[in-house]
Amino acid sequence: MDSFSFTDFPEDVQLCILSFLTPSEIGTFACTSKRFASLCKDDSKMWFTMSDRRWGSKTQIRKWGNGKIPYRLLYKTLNRWENLIGFWRRSGSGNIGISSPSLLFFEWGSSFITGSRVSPSKNGTYHVIKAPFLWMSLSSEGQFVNFLDPDGRAELSGEFARSGKFDFSENDLIPVNVSFMGKSHFVVEENQRFAYSSFQEKKKNGFKRCSSTESLHGDDGSVGEDAIGGESGSPGNLPNRLMSEIYQYFANRTSPGGDRASRRQRRREKERQGKRKWEPEHFVKIVNCSPTPSRPLQGLWKGFCDMDLEFYLVVYDDVGGITCRRVGNSPEHYTSYAPIFWTSNATPIESPFSTEEEYLFDSRMSCQPVEAGNHIRGHSPLIENEVVSRILHINSSYDIVVPDLAGTTTNPRNVEGRIWQYGDGTFGFGFLRDNFIIDMKHISSNGCILDTLNKD
Repeated sequence: MDSFSFTDFPEDVQLCILSFLTPSEIGTFACTSKRFASLCKDDSKMWFTMSDRRWGSKTQIRKWGNGKIPYRLLYKTLNRWENLIGFWRRSGSGNIGISSPSLLFFEWGSSFITGSRVSPSKNGTYHVIKAPFLWMSLSSEGQFVNFLDPDGRAELSGEFARSGKFDFSENDLIPVNVSFMGKSHFVVEENQRFAYSSFQEKKKNGFKRCSSTESLHGDDGSVGEDAIGGESGSPGNLPNRLMSEIYQYFANRTSPGGDRASRRQRRREKERQGKRKWEPEHFVKIVNCSPTPSRPLQGLWKGFCDMDLEFYLVVYDDVGGITCRRVGNSPEHYTSYAPIFWTSNATPIESPFSTEEEYLFDSRMSCQPVEAGNHIRGHSPLIENEVVSRILHINSSYDIVVPDLAGTTTNPRNVEGRIWQYGDGTFGFGFLRDNFIIDMKHISSNGCILDTLNKD
């Protein structure tokens, strides 16, 4: 039987096989022969095939940068931005007077990545409101182009997909920098160096350059790692900006008239800060946002509490415990870090249940949305999700669930409750001191938000 070597395969087959390698592995393979070195450097063949194999089913590879950017640059950019896909929560307080999102959901667009605000509806249903927040793409020159929509109303994605240019008022969107801090943390801050005065000119010609003195491309046309891993849309990456500012500071201090120049610089900086439209905000990734067979309660959920739809995040710790916290802006008199419920033992009670446990469940009423007829209703044995398969003992945090217990002589945190896990994988929870069950439903499924309403 005749044997075949890799060189015997057609070029398209070779490219298909090589597209499964990492860039570092491609570099190693290129050292094996001059022919393969030439093939691996071919941007329209090698780097397009790698990009298309990895992201072609999620976005339109040929449309990024209006089809004018190197695919090597696109590969490195998408390799960095891919980690954004999924849910993120705001860390810390939001912008005052602006619709600052507590929960973000990133997804692929045709030639961009969008981050949307996700919030519970206020119409008495399980609907989830989805509104634009952050839009990230590349210009035809390979520059990062990031804009934030403070009001969640812009429709820029469709326009850009059609024309490759932007068509919006400078008052609608805010140019921003997106700084990555590892894989689970990023910061959105206003790009105040963006030239608002030349905005109309940029609209006519597309975005030629950011206000940066650095390009993503090196002198040899290559793409620097720092450009991809650093601050998107910023004038260089974070360390370079820092060194520039330090140099400028000491130059002003040691040069004639340095004190006056320093005072002028501080005054200009103060004036610029006064014109800021968006204060920097930090976001942390929700890594495990969906249940698994071993962690059936894990992830993001939604449920009715006090007539309002709320979002909840359930997390398993490393020692077998479970914690549930509310995702959103809590009232000021509540402690935002306190859990709704927790347990140090995630081992459930299996069926058959005792008579006492059956009574605890049967004597309680489920909180339901207005559209279900009544806000509170009893159980129906015909409904699948109300067939209890497991029961878990929990405790509550007094300053969230039972604030009236604060300051009492008894242990305020010793408020016992139950989690009732239903047949369809969802669950409800409640406490023995009241007669209600908060039933939980999924926020998303298979990477899509359920029961979505777009913001009017």
